[in-house]
Order: sequence, then C-alpha cells, then structure tokens
Amino acid sequence: MIRKFFSSTAEIPEVPPVPRHIAIIMDGNGRWAKKRLMPRVAGHAQGVERVRDVIRACVERGVEYLTLFAFSSENWRRPPDEVNRLMELFVMALEREVGKLHKNGICLKIIGDLSRFDDRLRALIDQGEQLTAGNTRLTLTVAANYGGRWDIMQAVNAWRAEHPRTHAITEAALAEHLAMAYAPEPDLFIRTGGEQRISNFLLWQLAYTELYFTDTLWPDFDADSLDAAIASYHQRERRFGRTSEQLVQS
Repeated sequence: MIRKFFSSTAEIPEVPPVPRHIAIIMDGNGRWAKKRLMPRVAGHAQGVERVRDVIRACVERGVEYLTLFAFSSENWRRPPDEVNRLMELFVMALEREVGKLHKNGICLKIIGDLSRFDDRLRALIDQGEQLTAGNTRLTLTVAANYGGRWDIMQAVNAWRAEHPRTHAITEAALAEHLAMAYAPEPDLFIRTGGEQRISNFLLWQLAYTELYFTDTLWPDFDADSLDAAIASYHQRERRFGRTSEQLVQS
C-alpha cells in the first residue's frame, strides 16, 4: 500500500479548523442499559442506533474520516452470551446499513484481525467494503477484533515478509503496513462513558492526537456532544514538539 499521509513525528501536519479525522471509543452501552434495568445487549443495540446519528453529524461538519472502536481484541473475554449478541448486532448492522452508507457516499472500511469471525460476517464485510470503495464523502472505519499492539505486530510481520534480508526498518516503511495507512492520523480522539484511557486503540496513530474524555454514555452521545468535543479541540494548542513562541512566529 502506498501511504498517502505522513507521520506527525516526521513532519508537522497542518492543523485543520475542523478535525479531519475523529476516532471514538464508544463506551458505556452496558451501563446505559443497567441504569434503565435493561439487559446489557439492549445498550449495545441502542449504541448501534447512535452510530448513525454521529456519522450524519460528522458529514454535516466536514469531518473526512471517522473511526469507531466497535470490538477490541480483549473483548472476547466478556461473557459468551454478550459476545454472541455483539456479533449478531454486527451482522445486522452490515445487512441494514451498508446500502445506506453507499447511497450517502460513505466509504466503509473494517480493520482488525478478521480471521476469528465466521464466514458470513467476513463475507458481509468484504461486500460492504467493495460496494463503497469508490465513495469519498466520508471514510468510516470500524475497528473490530482490533488492538493497537496487534496492528503494530502485523505491520512488522508484513514488512519482514517483503524484506526478509533487511534488518533495519524505518518508521515510514512500517507505517505503510499499518491497518490505517490509507488515512491521516486522528486529530481528535473521543472516549465516552467516563473512563480515561485509550485501551489498546490506535497506539501508533494517536501519538499527537488531542484526547477528549466525557462522562456521557455512548447511547446518549449526540450532535451536541460532538460539537462540545470539537469545541474543546479548538481550544488546544497543537505544537507537535514546538514551543508556543514558535507557533506565534510561524
């Protein structure tokens, strides 16, 4: 893959007025359901509905890339019934939403170790990516069975397979093999649900991303919540290793 974008540790990127790329950990579905005396899976179902609203809000605000952490490589540790229901919701969402995404000019990409998913789910992922591949209005990436450490390791292994006799690897060479080599690094990271950690999500890509944490549970996160996150982003001074004085002089 030819990388279109460059690392923020190698070059100073432009700072867009609206985040070009937003990455979100959609946390709090289970707690949202528990507060309403509902099973956890009801919260996950409501969370899927919220995704549609946030996609629309990102398009309206001019965001070009939206990346959602749907299922981590560690989420297999959850109760089997919950994992099975999450897989069913994933299938249902692909069956119902891919056509709508395509109609609205949205490109769908799924990143992660897909080998653990069943044949039906992998087929739906492949069909959805192929159908929407030419769309440019927004690139929606869903991270499923994804982990940041897995991403780096698979990139290293892919590079070594291509260069078996070369021992030294550069940052730029490795970046070409990362799962999101097709996208710029996120400008803004959002985690809902009150937790303040990145949980093995985009470890490489978040090096200079602005982090925003909110107590709002994902099923309650709406366009106004997104605007609050973007407003916080506008208040940040993105120095990329420089001093404040250098920003004034530039």
